[in-house]
Amino acid sequence: MYIAPIVYAAFESLYTVKRSGLGLTAPTKVFDPLANYARALDDGAFLDSLGRVALFGVVQVPLMLGAALLLALLIDSRSARGKGFFRLSSFLPYAIPGVSAALVWSFMYSSQSSPINRLLDPVGISIPFFDGDLVLWSVANIVTWSWTGYNMIIIYAALQSIPAEVLEAAKVDGASAVRIAWSIKVPAVRGALVLTSVFSIIGSAQLYNEPAVLQPVSDGAVSSAFTPIMSAQNAVAAGNYPYGAAQSVLLAVLVGVVSFAFFKLTSRGEQE
Repeated sequence: MYIAPIVYAAFESLYTVKRSGLGLTAPTKVFDPLANYARALDDGAFLDSLGRVALFGVVQVPLMLGAALLLALLIDSRSARGKGFFRLSSFLPYAIPGVSAALVWSFMYSSQSSPINRLLDPVGISIPFFDGDLVLWSVANIVTWSWTGYNMIIIYAALQSIPAEVLEAAKVDGASAVRIAWSIKVPAVRGALVLTSVFSIIGSAQLYNEPAVLQPVSDGAVSSAFTPIMSAQNAVAAGNYPYGAAQSVLLAVLVGVVSFAFFKLTSRGEQE
């Protein structure tokens, strides 16, 4: 179910679609293994989408995982009250389908109906959520809201594996709660942080639902090639599946390289 579509997409990317000048005959496929890849690497819209997603990942992923780690540490604190409620309320946004969440947030962002801007009206502030420079972070806000709780649960589960004796010994030695969190708990969940980081890197590369839902109400701020997957989908919709396949293969290779490099860097830190 996974390998067959990947192999088929890689195979299709080696062909190019040729159409007659008048467009009166059916398009034909010609074997040209490098043409689609050369076109993709020279496609400004596709390259912009890669850069946009890279910027998204560099900024959004650390902020989201930092918030997830902080929530997990707070819930794991001995002085915390209502742990079950806060675990559930933090995880609840993840239980909402991404498309549904994006639809709700599109209402929150709309220039006509935004309750956020209505609340800010008395102080003369209006946030242009769909401004060209801000729309990426409007999307990032939706993703952060949806996935922070999911990552928090993974980190919180890792915190539960820390032996109670270790925490008690640190407390007896006079370590403060902040010191215990920084010196014992955070290093203990390193594996969980690496895991959630890789998941988040892959998720950032696959960004599609949120911008696709926001596109109709974004006044053109979200283009049909806003992300690499949207760009590939746009090529498929235009009847050029080989070109869309080539974009997908390039994206998969880049994600694989970044994930491998991240694993190498983190494993090197563990060895040291």
